[in-house]
Amino acid sequence: MKLDKRWPPVPAGILIGVSMLLAWIVAGRGIGASGGMTRFVAWVQHGLFPAATVESAYFGKYFANAAHPLNDYVVFLLAGLLIGAFVAAWLTGRLRFEVLRGPRSTVAYRIVLALGGGVISGFAARLARGCTSGHALVGGAELSVGAWVFMMCIFAGGWMAAWFVRKQWI
Repeated sequence: MKLDKRWPPVPAGILIGVSMLLAWIVAGRGIGASGGMTRFVAWVQHGLFPAATVESAYFGKYFANAAHPLNDYVVFLLAGLLIGAFVAAWLTGRLRFEVLRGPRSTVAYRIVLALGGGVISGFAARLARGCTSGHALVGGAELSVGAWVFMMCIFAGGWMAAWFVRKQWI
């Protein structure tokens, strides 16, 4: 089965809103991906360095009272996000391995920039106690002034940073 069009933005936005509401009703928390990644990293680190992980002030809380870090709804949310994206790309015929880049950028340079930006974003998400989707979607839905200011800053920062990488895409 091959679908030839993407979802319209309004129904997709409504579905995101319903998903957020259901997350609050069922789990008592909003949605976001950085918590799932942190739990995955805690699990991997525990496999490599169990004593250091349990004693860690940051990762130790995921193992308190014999808890398992992957036993949390955000882990399943993240897994569902990855599986859903894969299935959606496959069903629409858009599944392919490629590195999108501008005409003046090499594949290696694009990968280095993407990994560097990902590391900075991941660190910032943990420092801010949540990822962009968590702050923007959940905080914005709660009409949190901080979330709205955060999103304005994200867009302003992206607009200002675009000047430095514009030649890679033009």
